[in-house]
Amino acid sequence: MSVPEPVPPPPARRRGGRESKASKVARLTQILDRLTERFPDPQTALTHDSAWQLLVATILSAQSTDETVNKVTPVLFARWPSPEALAGADREELEKVIFPTGFFRNKSKSIQGAAAAITERHGGEVPATMEELVVLPGVGRKTANVVLGSFFGRNEGIVVDTHVGRLTRRLGLTRQDDAVKAELELMKLVPRDQWTSFSHRLILFGREVCTAKDPRCDRCELAELCPSAFRVGRFVAKPSKPKRKAPAKRRV
Repeated sequence: MSVPEPVPPPPARRRGGRESKASKVARLTQILDRLTERFPDPQTALTHDSAWQLLVATILSAQSTDETVNKVTPVLFARWPSPEALAGADREELEKVIFPTGFFRNKSKSIQGAAAAITERHGGEVPATMEELVVLPGVGRKTANVVLGSFFGRNEGIVVDTHVGRLTRRLGLTRQDDAVKAELELMKLVPRDQWTSFSHRLILFGREVCTAKDPRCDRCELAELCPSAFRVGRFVAKPSKPKRKAPAKRRV
């Protein structure tokens, strides 16, 4: 894939001041175009056949990898295929099944609580609104956004996980460390019809190029649009240690 022609650095990088919203939106438009070219049809990496399976997989993915979750969920859903079945599962047996995903005690409590609530309040069907999802045990805005966007096709928000948070800060799209505050800022910049795909593309880009410890700025098609390019990771010049002066010789 050819890299687009370089563009001038964003104003915040050139002048050292705060970038205007108009400039940020124009820069974001180019970022979105380049990400779309690289990832034309991004999808969640979590394997699922239903909204319920995606909900559980998303809860299990916290502090874990999609690869690990995808190994656990087939066993989990074969043993307890429905919210009703999982709500009545033996807690110790459930914990053993999801143990590889980490934090298995908290996660087992969350998914059983969600299973019970969905069974009792929604007839075993995962609700399709933000308001109903975020009151389920173990479900916050991030999980709700994943289910709404990736299964129901509804752009109600932007998933801000560790990758999205890291990249949007590096790209100068937000300064917020708090996921919800960052999401609200990004929702004002990113076109609504791209909220879900924007998250997927940034997650993929964060795994392949702009990693946490070793960002590949030298091969990044967003480098000309990024105020952090060559300033993070291995591209940050390490300060040289001052040379120690030899102690002066004493005259006898």
